[in-house]
Amino acid sequence: MSDSTPTLILTGGQVLTVDDGFTVAEGVAVRGRSIVAVGGDAEIRALAGPGTRVVELGGRTVLPGINDSHLHGAAYGMTKPPFAIAVGHPAVGSIADIAAAVERAVRAARPGEWLVGLGWDPGYLAECLADPRRFPHRRDLDAVAPDNPVCLTDFSSHMVWVNSAALRQCGIDAASAPPPSGVIDLDPDGEPTGILREAAQGLVQAALPSPTVAQRRHAIQNVIAELHSRGITSYTEPGLGPGGTTTLFGGLSTDNWTAYADLAATGQLQARVSVLLLPAPMGGSADELRKGLAELRRPESADPRLLRTIGVKIFGDGVPPNRTAWMNEPYAGGGHGALCVHGATPALQVDELREMIRIAHEAGFQLGVHVTGDRAIDTVVDAFLAANEASPRPDARHYVIHGDFVGAAGLAKLAAHGYGINMNPAIKWTISDLMDEVVGPERSAYQWPVRSAVEAGVAVCASSDAPITEPDWRQGVAAMMLRESKASGRKSGPEQCVGLAEALRAYTINAARQDFAEEWKGSIETGKVADLCVLDRPLLDLDPHAITDAEVDLTVFDGRIVHERRLPSYNLSPNGQRE
Repeated sequence: MSDSTPTLILTGGQVLTVDDGFTVAEGVAVRGRSIVAVGGDAEIRALAGPGTRVVELGGRTVLPGINDSHLHGAAYGMTKPPFAIAVGHPAVGSIADIAAAVERAVRAARPGEWLVGLGWDPGYLAECLADPRRFPHRRDLDAVAPDNPVCLTDFSSHMVWVNSAALRQCGIDAASAPPPSGVIDLDPDGEPTGILREAAQGLVQAALPSPTVAQRRHAIQNVIAELHSRGITSYTEPGLGPGGTTTLFGGLSTDNWTAYADLAATGQLQARVSVLLLPAPMGGSADELRKGLAELRRPESADPRLLRTIGVKIFGDGVPPNRTAWMNEPYAGGGHGALCVHGATPALQVDELREMIRIAHEAGFQLGVHVTGDRAIDTVVDAFLAANEASPRPDARHYVIHGDFVGAAGLAKLAAHGYGINMNPAIKWTISDLMDEVVGPERSAYQWPVRSAVEAGVAVCASSDAPITEPDWRQGVAAMMLRESKASGRKSGPEQCVGLAEALRAYTINAARQDFAEEWKGSIETGKVADLCVLDRPLLDLDPHAITDAEVDLTVFDGRIVHERRLPSYNLSPNGQRE
């Protein structure tokens, strides 16, 4: 094979390049790690030479490798057996199911060993659906785990459910005061129910055993193998560093960076991972952020196209389902939520958050700020602008993480300054019915206004926030196009639907832009890295309801096939004949 001959050709299909014009080609040629040609079927076939592997697409779709731009990879890996109990829907459908799963884990555990799990959602638990006043309680777990401490994190990772043994071990009782921005739920007798929200989770999480670096490496490799089967070749790991904990589901510890770096150094990291560092915890202060940044070693790897530190993550507020997002109008039942930073009053908290954003901006970092309520989002966007006015940077690319209730004014400011927003359409699909009860139907319908953001000129990114949802970009694309509810199928805010092109950009080229990498990944164009995803059917004109049924037949990462389901192919012999 000559130096100019492609090593791999995919042809006879529907190649959605996701370039500026959303060009549709028929074939793509790869040599080594790069795309060397994109074009018509005959043109691409003519490039084949001895040893070229030619994959016959038969009308199938080729996409750029999918980029899940907010995916807690290490944590997601640690949520799965053998590391954790599966307590999410559809693995369980009731509190009784969860208790049974915990009971099985107790039988296999050592006396006094911590048991952890992730994913429970009261919106899918039979007892909670039957009685809105019913909520998970420590007694549900005490009955099956009287001696083993249990910590089950909910689907949003903003709430934990623990048993009495865990409360005792952590010294939490009726007299315990929650930390700032945290809530300890109490029953009518004034005793903890076992539900700890937001920063109060840390009271228990600090006691959890820390996985070893070897366990973390194993979990990450398992996750990447799963991502390959889903066509995902890039993701953002949002929150590694001293501001996190050494727990399975918290901000994550520096051990996770070590695990990633070890994999990259030994050639075992088979995905492109961008990292946001977490120098201060949820509920933190500007002083903590300043100290964290001063002590932070900004990690680098031998190949920045595989593993790269991109920026810093800060927490602005909580999440709407827990009524902890900071909203202009009250929740159904009262309350506005709050910012989750240091400060005795809302005004002091606003000042603190603005200062935190200024410090990180002046330190030269891209900022990704977790913020969900409309009032909190306005505060963050204005802080972006103020920080840049005081210390101008031409292309900081700060962005809002989640941005559930971003308003028109906030979107206009984001677009005008080249800032972004990272939305979660699969979470919209999951919780839209629940949100009607939390914020009312009008605000619920507006949540995650993708079309408004696109029309405002914002480069919208979409992500799974795994382990909050499965890293299934197909569900995210369908959700952006349909805005239908998982539970009932009804539409929620159909005026915010977008088309296929906009939905795919959110998982490809826009996500690459978030990574400062749109020049070399994110679309199928000559000279870009050969990261590709092949689906088993044509995607153009497909009913959006059928997108979630599409299977990933082939995934190419860095020019190598890393997942293959069933695609016919052949190699050419030196005399040009098929082998």
